[in-house]
Amino acid sequence: MPELQELPEDNIFQAYGILLLENKHRFVKKLKKHYTPSIHGHKTWNSSFLLMDYFLHQQLLHKSQRVLELGCGWGPTSIFCAHHAGCKVTGTDRDEEVFPFMELQAALNQVEIKTEAVSFEKLTKQHLSNYDLIFGTDICFWDDLAKIHYNLINRAKQAGVRHVLLADPGRQPFFDLAERILIKHDAELLDWYCTEPEYFEGYILHVKL
Repeated sequence: MPELQELPEDNIFQAYGILLLENKHRFVKKLKKHYTPSIHGHKTWNSSFLLMDYFLHQQLLHKSQRVLELGCGWGPTSIFCAHHAGCKVTGTDRDEEVFPFMELQAALNQVEIKTEAVSFEKLTKQHLSNYDLIFGTDICFWDDLAKIHYNLINRAKQAGVRHVLLADPGRQPFFDLAERILIKHDAELLDWYCTEPEYFEGYILHVKL
């Protein structure tokens, strides 16, 4: 991806063509005085960059595509989808305290991301039918989430979703989920790495529904 010659100010970094804020950025510090994200929604997680790199190589994204991010947190991959391909993106998270951080970063990149506070279990077939592609990064970190995501992927298939992608550094609940998905669906579990903003290795589960 082309890089800016000069970043606009301190505590901003660039990865895969978008700008993102570090925790010590002055605007992030201001937001943290009023919002306290929980459920690990307190920073940008590295698996987001794995999926950005994968999207660039696979060319799965296209203009006006309806995309849903699960457990979006600060939303870097949602922002990438909107910025890079002009997708219509909705970010969901059970913790609505993360949305001001996502909105701040979206504004920095001059894109708009819809937000919705909802848990994974509450995403019904009718809800999921509004999307062509669903993804999540670093969202399978508790044991019970493997079963929750397995059921969600099954609902997504019934709803007519074409692709579900999950990226993870390699936690056991993620592997437990992948094992069940590979048996039931047309899916791949891929070793992947990214080089922006630094080198990072992990895994991508790509479910083709």
